Amino acid sequence: MSFTLPQYHGPDFEQAQLKNAPDVTFQPAPMDGVAPEGYHATSIFPEYFKVNGTWLLAEESRMDCVAALRDGKIAVVEFRNLKAGEPVVVGRTEDGSQGIYIYANGFNEEKGEQETFSFRQGRSRETAYSMDYDSIYELLRYEKDHGRILWVMGPACAFDHDARDAFAALVRGGYVHGVLAGNALATHDLEAGYLRTALGQDIYTQKSMPNGHYNHIDTINAVRLAGSTAAFVNSGKVKDGIIYECVKHDVPFVLVGSVRDDGPLPEVYGNVYEGQDAMRNLVKDATTVICMASTLHTVATGNMTPSYRVVNGVVRPVYFYSVDVSEFAVNKLRDRGSLSVRTIVTNVQDFVVNVRKGVM
Repeated sequence: MSFTLPQYHGPDFEQAQLKNAPDVTFQPAPMDGVAPEGYHATSIFPEYFKVNGTWLLAEESRMDCVAALRDGKIAVVEFRNLKAGEPVVVGRTEDGSQGIYIYANGFNEEKGEQETFSFRQGRSRETAYSMDYDSIYELLRYEKDHGRILWVMGPACAFDHDARDAFAALVRGGYVHGVLAGNALATHDLEAGYLRTALGQDIYTQKSMPNGHYNHIDTINAVRLAGSTAAFVNSGKVKDGIIYECVKHDVPFVLVGSVRDDGPLPEVYGNVYEGQDAMRNLVKDATTVICMASTLHTVATGNMTPSYRVVNGVVRPVYFYSVDVSEFAVNKLRDRGSLSVRTIVTNVQDFVVNVRKGVM
């Protein structure tokens, strides 16, 4: 079964509620990095703002930011990036009565009659995921040529021989357009490609190697000596893996660090706001995001990913998946406001292997 992108049905601006709505109110930012009192905070959904009698869509959005008027368009801006004096939307209603309209139903499909009471409506380790897998296979085949697939990865993805091979194959196959991760994912993947271990354990047999606890920091040290991850990969010392394939196929990766990082690798962002900006540069083009076994990076990515994207003037959905063996981890993202996320509770290593088999 082939994938068909859902059609967006925009608001009816001729209905009296919206046609007669006032223009939105702007107030100047009182100083750099500060919003005016009563500012409007954005959500993950399409938001329209009435400016000079015309409803304008915020075409590139994210939650927990403010809407500012820049060059005649609505720009969604982080508080820290506001400039003193620029016009910022104020108003805290969402029904058009203040010139602000949040529209959450643009991609809704008829679901038919629903039972008032039924079992197993949540998403847990007991959920049947067969249909989810089939949907992901169809989606990825479509997005390979028509979208941008962004993967958010924790180190568990690099600890297993088959999972590394499977994801490397996805990179080679064109199913990866960007990777977001921390120092650990890249370090242990490079360690595996360099020394065949991850945290000192053989990636296939899990046998601990003599002095294996040195292996990951030996790897970091060797990369730093080479000057960059790309230089280390191109030296021939790394034989395979996730980062190897990203370098060889010019797939961008953003590594944002934490206070417990070893090393770290040269490309790791130590300044979290610089890292956030680099992450957003990849997120803003993504049309499908799949997060695996990295709670903090997953929540961070979720907070900067809207439920829609405007591509060539057409509004389309952004597909967002969170995959983790922990129910707590996948539910935490939804609790933080990423209401469009689809969750899958499973071992991410098995998930990657299944996806590779399903699409290739």
